[in-house]
Amino acid sequence: MGKIKVTDREGGKHELEVENGRSLMEPLRDLPSGGIEALCGGMLSCATCHVFVEPEWYAKFGELEDDEVELLEGTECYKPESSRLSCQIIMDDELDGLTLTIAPEE
Repeated sequence: MGKIKVTDREGGKHELEVENGRSLMEPLRDLPSGGIEALCGGMLSCATCHVFVEPEWYAKFGELEDDEVELLEGTECYKPESSRLSCQIIMDDELDGLTLTIAPEE
């Protein structure tokens, strides 16, 4: 289990514990306010779980899958250097302390 630091859509700060092997989409969807919608439930068919990962963490993910890039490029606020879909980020020990911001709702 590790912790992530999240800034929600309303500017609120949260520190969340996430079990290893669990996608970040789940705890971000469960935030009491300012969280993500996750319409597709993590099936990589929408971009409602879009987040911005801090640059020092982004390089840890390696290459994004083409499907993820295609969905992100279709958003108004896509940032190639920091955009990710939280359903595609799986928690592990290396991500303990990850800092991210939930992207604006479109």
